[in-house]
Order: sequence, then structure tokens, then C-alpha cells
Amino acid sequence: MKKNVARMKQIIEVLQKRRSVPIKELARQLDVSCMTIRRDIEVLSDRNILMNVRGLAMLNSQFDAASDDWHYSLQLAKNLRLKEKERIGAYAASLLEEDDCIIIDNGTTTERLARNIAAGLKITVLTTNLNIMNCLCNNPNVSLILSGGYFHKDTSLFESPEGVSLINKTRANKVFVSTSGVHRTMGVTCANSNEMTIKKAILESGAKRILLTDSSKFGIVRTTFFAKLEDFDKIITDRNLPGEWVDIIQDMKIELVTL
Repeated sequence: MKKNVARMKQIIEVLQKRRSVPIKELARQLDVSCMTIRRDIEVLSDRNILMNVRGLAMLNSQFDAASDDWHYSLQLAKNLRLKEKERIGAYAASLLEEDDCIIIDNGTTTERLARNIAAGLKITVLTTNLNIMNCLCNNPNVSLILSGGYFHKDTSLFESPEGVSLINKTRANKVFVSTSGVHRTMGVTCANSNEMTIKKAILESGAKRILLTDSSKFGIVRTTFFAKLEDFDKIITDRNLPGEWVDIIQDMKIELVTL
């Protein structure tokens, strides 16, 4: 077992015994730096195993500790809540119009949007994600733009200052953004800090800003803030969204679609 995987397993074991543990304490127990622990927590947060809230590591109550495949969960993420993601993606694709210029953010839910784009629809798509590019590269009616840069294998994201500059220069009719967490006071967050600048640039470049996320992300806080909830014009999620969140979103005058 690789050192980082073994260490992350230790972190999980510690958190199974206690509801939350300060990062500094974890670093002391595992005899590594706080920076190393934070990197591990970012990976585990992205895999929906735990979250970092103001310097405290907290285990996700929905995490299946009995599974031996937890360290491969990013690869399996596409299959988590697949029916909900498919409905969200299909509906988002139905909003597209001829000659639209759109930006599709990194993520497994946004990938379902790409997979549902009608073959005969003539549009321009800018993306930062390898999987989304692969979905669209053989569609003759899609003018495809890939931002490029350093490739992050764990998330299929391309990242670079030049890519962000390209997004900033683009003006899109609609942008479709993903998230790992939505919280009433802490805002819309993601687990990987390398996504923050890209997501902010995407939001600034869109005439209509649409959030695609399944209902499990609501009430969750991830490590990296990138937007306020009210920055979005429309939210598309599944029908399991709690009623309190329906009220919050409607009070903000944000268009809400539950599927």
C-alpha cells in the first residue's frame, strides 16, 4: 500500500473514533506536517469521505467504512447517483439552442450534460475537462475549445494561467458549473484549490450562470470557496432536495429545477 493511501486510511480510522479532529492534532499523531495532512484531506474531501471545516477534519456520515475500494472512489464517482446526474445533464442539454456558445465546467454531473448534447445541434463548447472533450470531439456540429495546461489525472482537469485567460476572453450565452458543496452561509465550494480560479473565470464569462449538482451536495462545506449561491441564475438538481433548501433558493429569486 502506498504511503499516502496508508496515511489516509489512518486519518479515517481516527475520525471513526471521534466526530472531528484538528488538523494540527492529526499531523502530530501521524508524525507528518500540517501541509501533508491538508493535502490528504483535500483528496478525501473530493472523494466525499470527509470535509475540512475551519481547521477541523470531519468524517462524512454517509461514508461506507466497510468498503475496501474507498481510495478508488474518484474513479467510481461517475456511478454515484448516476440516475440523478443523468436527469440533470439531460435537462441541461435541453436548454441549449442553435449557435449557442457555452462553457462546461469540470465534473461528473457536467459530463452528463456533454453526453446528452443533440448530435445535430450546432454550438461552440469551451471546456477544461478531458472526459467532456472526449464526449464531444467526434460531433461534427460542435466547435470544441479545450483550455489546456497541466493535466490533473485525478479529476481530468486541465489547468493553466493561459487557460484561465482564454476563459476570461470568452463570452458565453450559458455556463454550466459544478460544485462539491452548497452551504447557506459558507457559499458554493469545491474540494480542489486548483479549480477555484477556473470556476470564477467561468462564472464571470457567462450571460446565464447555471449550477448543476445533485441534492447530496446541499448543506456540505468543502475547502475552497468560489461563489455565493446568489451568483447563479438557475440551479438544476434532483427531486430529493430538502424543502428548506427549496425555500432558501426561491427566497433568493434563483430559478430552481428539481428532476
